[in-house]
Amino acid sequence: MSIKRALLSVSDKTGLEPLARGLHRHGVQLLSTGGTAKFIAALDIPVLEVSDFTGFPELFDGRVKTLHPKIHGGLLHRRDLTEHTQQAAENDIEPIDLVVVNLYPFEETVAREGVTREEAVEQIDIGGPSMLRSAAKNHDAVTVVVDPSDYETILDEMDGNEGATLLETRQHLATKVFERTASYDLAISTYLKKDQGKAASYSISLPLHEELRYGENPHQKAALYGNFGDYFRQLQGKGLSYTNVIDITAASELILEFRRPAVAILKHTNPCGVGADSESLRAAWDKAFETDKQAPFGGVIVCNRTLDIDLARVIAEIFTDVIIAPDFSADARALLQKKKNLRLIQMNEEGVKKSLNDPIIHSAPGGLLVMDHDSHALGLDNIENRVVTKRPPTSEEIEAMRFGWRVAKHVKSNAIVFAQSDRTIGIGAGQMSRVDSCRLAVWKAEHAGLSLKNSVVASDAMFPFADGLVSALEAGATAAVQPGGSIRDEEVIQAADEHNAAMIFTEHRHFLH
Repeated sequence: MSIKRALLSVSDKTGLEPLARGLHRHGVQLLSTGGTAKFIAALDIPVLEVSDFTGFPELFDGRVKTLHPKIHGGLLHRRDLTEHTQQAAENDIEPIDLVVVNLYPFEETVAREGVTREEAVEQIDIGGPSMLRSAAKNHDAVTVVVDPSDYETILDEMDGNEGATLLETRQHLATKVFERTASYDLAISTYLKKDQGKAASYSISLPLHEELRYGENPHQKAALYGNFGDYFRQLQGKGLSYTNVIDITAASELILEFRRPAVAILKHTNPCGVGADSESLRAAWDKAFETDKQAPFGGVIVCNRTLDIDLARVIAEIFTDVIIAPDFSADARALLQKKKNLRLIQMNEEGVKKSLNDPIIHSAPGGLLVMDHDSHALGLDNIENRVVTKRPPTSEEIEAMRFGWRVAKHVKSNAIVFAQSDRTIGIGAGQMSRVDSCRLAVWKAEHAGLSLKNSVVASDAMFPFADGLVSALEAGATAAVQPGGSIRDEEVIQAADEHNAAMIFTEHRHFLH
């Protein structure tokens, strides 16, 4: 069945001009409302106002304009039932074959700082969801579009099918409509409950982004939902797996801790090495790579500047699974494209920063765990006032503390990081005791041929006993940064004083499980 009449009413005008021109080219009568009608008319394309089509004026500042039997009857009546078509004719109801609607920007409105309840309520769309649901219910005959990215698909199908769309396409588009209206209603109910100071139930409605290659293991199926593509764009390589997505997330959040040009190497979400430099990513890479020259094999590399040819050349010499950067220079892309399976990921830094305002969600038997992001390395302000030892840290030690603490925040607990002001030297992660993590970090540094002399040790949580700290100091560290809070803090402080070490308590821990 070809499309002969379309109703267009959109708040987002993206792609509207080519869509309107394409529909006009097919001889489709265009109905519209408000700003959409004015936009189409300005293109010198004939458009009929909905109020003229229904013979009923818009009321109450536009709150009532499409809620009319000629609109919903035109969408809902079944073309294959004689009784329906007769009733439509008797009541002067003409079929509407295509509905293009996107909703008032409620989510964007309530995301603005300082938005009032009245402003939020005025952005609750009524007519839009009603038309979408009517059209989607009758998708056997009606094409409904809620996403501007589908405009081109519609026009292509009409070009190839004498002005008609395929049933399979209409079914797919109807599904997208119900997903969108569900998420829209959820956003409204969540806002209203929060505004009323009431605890809200937690629900999620997200579109499928892509089927993943597999889960943590090849025998586990996995899929990615939501708008991951707004934050990361895959430029080349094999499709993503579940673990790739987790690694990409961990790597991007780590690299955002640094303002200087920085490079981090991760394996199974744990940093293997992190380096920073005032000018060169290549120099930052050397510092990161020296921490552990074995772990990067098959790992993830991330940087916070455009990845240039100098860095690309050295990375190309080792097997890497994923490389993430805000951008890649043309010659770097050309070189890395020779590795067909290597995944190159372009990161939207500002988007990832904003995503840190979103909660962290994990499944739990019978439900979900929901938690705020641990988005900032806490306790680095007023370091001079956080000293608990007789000797205060030197300026060089303070800079190393800042660097090591930011890295420790991204290492699985129990986390120990030996650092200088611009690099990691030894990292111990995920051990059952903190002293074991410390011993592991010391061993890794020795294995890499790195001296821990005059380094700083960072611990993501308190040293429960003095033994972990003593192990680090005997290995060469001269200062420590840790949250404090142990019942044996005095013993730990005493051990630091006995080694003439400086130590600060951040009073904030950064567990990562």
